[in-house]
Amino acid sequence: MSEDCCSTHLIDGDGTFNTSGLEAFMKSVKLSECGLSYAVVSIMGPQSSGKSTLLNHLFHTDFKEMDAFKGRTQTTKGIWMARCTGIEPCTIVMDLEGTDGRERGEDDTAFEKQSALFALAVSDIVLINMWCHDIGREQAANKPLLKTVFQVMMRLFSPRKTTLLFVIRDKTRTPLENLEPVLREDIQKIWDSVPKPDAHTETLLSEFFNVEVVALSSYEEKEELFREQVASLRQRFNKSIAPGGLAGDRRGVVPASGFSFSSQEIWKVIKENKDLDLPAHKVMVATVRCEEIANEKFASFLMNEEWIEVDETVKSHPVTGFGKKISSILDTCFSGYDMEAAYFEEGVRSAKRKQMEEKFLQVIQPAYQCMLGHIRSATLQKFKEAFDKALSGGQSFAAATQSCCASYIKQFDEGCADAFIKHTNWDAARVKEKFRRDLDAHVTDVRTAKLSELKASFEKKLNDALTAPIEALFDNAGDDTWPSIRKLLQRESEKAVSGFSTALTAFDLNEEEKDKMLSGLKDHARDVVEGKAKEDAGRVIIRMKDRFTTLFSHDNDSMPRVWTGNEDIRAITKTARAASLKLLSVMAAIRLDNVADNIESTLELALVDTKAASKALQDALASSSWEKVPASQTLITPVQCKSLWRQFKTETEYTVTQAISAQEASKRGNNWLPPPWAIIALLVLGFNEFMTLLRNPLWLLLIFVVYLLVKAFWVQLDVSHEFRNGFLPGLFSISTKFLPTVLNILRRLSEQNQGPASNDSRRNPALTSSNSFASDSPSAAHAKAQ
Repeated sequence: MSEDCCSTHLIDGDGTFNTSGLEAFMKSVKLSECGLSYAVVSIMGPQSSGKSTLLNHLFHTDFKEMDAFKGRTQTTKGIWMARCTGIEPCTIVMDLEGTDGRERGEDDTAFEKQSALFALAVSDIVLINMWCHDIGREQAANKPLLKTVFQVMMRLFSPRKTTLLFVIRDKTRTPLENLEPVLREDIQKIWDSVPKPDAHTETLLSEFFNVEVVALSSYEEKEELFREQVASLRQRFNKSIAPGGLAGDRRGVVPASGFSFSSQEIWKVIKENKDLDLPAHKVMVATVRCEEIANEKFASFLMNEEWIEVDETVKSHPVTGFGKKISSILDTCFSGYDMEAAYFEEGVRSAKRKQMEEKFLQVIQPAYQCMLGHIRSATLQKFKEAFDKALSGGQSFAAATQSCCASYIKQFDEGCADAFIKHTNWDAARVKEKFRRDLDAHVTDVRTAKLSELKASFEKKLNDALTAPIEALFDNAGDDTWPSIRKLLQRESEKAVSGFSTALTAFDLNEEEKDKMLSGLKDHARDVVEGKAKEDAGRVIIRMKDRFTTLFSHDNDSMPRVWTGNEDIRAITKTARAASLKLLSVMAAIRLDNVADNIESTLELALVDTKAASKALQDALASSSWEKVPASQTLITPVQCKSLWRQFKTETEYTVTQAISAQEASKRGNNWLPPPWAIIALLVLGFNEFMTLLRNPLWLLLIFVVYLLVKAFWVQLDVSHEFRNGFLPGLFSISTKFLPTVLNILRRLSEQNQGPASNDSRRNPALTSSNSFASDSPSAAHAKAQ
């Protein structure tokens, strides 16, 4: 031990803290005078890995080294502390007991964790000594130890940035550039895997540690090169606390005078933390190794071609034998895990297997749900097709519903059984319930549509059965119109309801639904009658005029009347108007409830017998409602009846006037003889002329000839046609045609006298001439005159 070097046994192998020794050490090296200008370095690593040798060469300390000739045994027990010589600022180095030693065994690992945690808590720089050939291994690289220490450190102590300097011993040909990324990745994985308290959930590794890596050649085989590399590394510890130095930042560093108290308190906290007593070494090994095996099986599952194919296929359509295929893949993965992890601690093995199963099922569950969705949609589609086919084949609705639902629920259950994965406890209860709801919804929709069609067909039958008869009854409106309509409505309603009720038995409806639909059909029949009544009430004025015209213009035998002058037009008019008024009273209100009213008497007294009607009765027609008739049953209000009657009388007045005129004309036509007094006067005053004609018959012949000539001129000149446009135009036209007509007549007579005459002509030449003149049409005579 050199004069500048000073060392002490800080913590013995039993975990006892050497308080007095630390106090003496601090006085000897004058640590309390350093303030914040000091650094603490520690080293950890497997037993007999050359830790003490490295420290002695690196910091010129005098830690006890293993004697290789005596065998590989434990050299350092507990934690030793020494001052580095020749390095500024003051640097204290701690040599930790090696890990994984046979002296403590695999079940006594608590001190290893405690000493490692203590080193990380108090040191600025922690050297992790490891052999090059141990890189990539779990235990030799201290991974489980670091994992536990990291977890506890975050819970016990506030963040303090420590430099982890991995010293790779006995470097091989593998370049450091290839070894360093592996170490850094391993440390990051350890950090990511440890559970973290809420305060450090998002804390990065760089918040707690700086990671550095160096490599040294073999001390025994290449001692000179080893010494050169150690000398080079030693330079990095000079001014290590300076900005950018190896010690990093100095956050949370305590003054040197408080180092002893701080160290004692840290060791006390570590010793009282029971978490560091467990797990034992074999548990840690089982934990890490089983987790690795589980991860390997999970990775192999994700890369399994059969799983990839099933997962891709099930996204678009169902996969036959889905459950068996997935179960087979899982069997392979789980059995492989069980085989490889068979010799590890049972509790850890089982826990890791359970975690692995959960990861597998999280990946598989979306595919399983997708498969159930395909089964549900495909089975539902088949059900719809089979259900429609059963109904089209004449099967009753209730029977088709029962048979199809039972059949396809069974098919759905079979599909779910085919998709079941034996490693799970999943059931398809929720999907099955949704499938049942889909079936019920489709059945309800089809039943609603079928019932609507059935109801529409019976409503159409009612329309056809009621519309035409009601139209005919309104055409012949009378006292028995509404009783006949009520009978018709009752008969057709009962007939339709009976048929509808029989048809509804196939739909397995409850009594409430059935009664509601039957009641709706009855209401529809009544609506048809009321609608037809409202429609005909809208054209009541046309019906009234038609009825009046029919009764006024035809007799009791339905023969057209000829107004000869013997008819009582007043009585006929009154009868026809009374019948029209009857039609108006029938159409004034709907009388399906057989409730008596006074509409007809009110109209008759107020509109026909106006003289006998009281003022109150007249005022009744100024109202908008009938007495004892609800507004909903009123088709024509009293005031509308009064207006319609006034319009009716106005529009039929012309027909009556025409009949009266025709009757008067007929009377005038039948009276062709003069009055008796005129006949007597003619006989008295014309006696002399009559006797003259009797004594000289030639006068009769002369008068007859003159008559024929006048008639011939009348026909040839077309006198009635010419005077049609007025007297003066007719007189002027006749005067222009008179002379040509006379010349034409004379020429014809001359032509006939030149030709041979028949016996009749010789006997009566005047008649022949007259007939010849008359044979010419007025148009021909007019043309000849022109």
